[in-house]
Amino acid sequence: MTASILDALDPADARRVLAAGRALTLPQGWSPIAESTPADKAYLITEGQVSVRKRGVEIATLGPGSVVGEGAIVNRTLRSATVVALTPLKVVHFTRDTIEDLVEEVPAFGAALRAAAAGRLEGG
Repeated sequence: MTASILDALDPADARRVLAAGRALTLPQGWSPIAESTPADKAYLITEGQVSVRKRGVEIATLGPGSVVGEGAIVNRTLRSATVVALTPLKVVHFTRDTIEDLVEEVPAFGAALRAAAAGRLEGG
């Protein structure tokens, strides 16, 4: 199982990050992020699994504790992949502005996001 991006944070910072977002439930089959679209949001998965696909080919399966959509925000690029819910999802939704604010206000969160984004670039 993937380690949570929140594991890198102290409990107060983790609570602050979670409080900054909005809890949502997304249905199975939903695609909250589409390849080659602008980076306007990111999601922290709290329950469920997603498929990450490049040009229709699955490159990763992610679950609780993973953030999706952060790479394009951190790197200021278009989306590099599509994300599809393999199961019903519980997520915390963050806008681009919220992510950018959190990166500045919670340095450990910024470092964890950059590390996650860099790992994805190398892996995919």
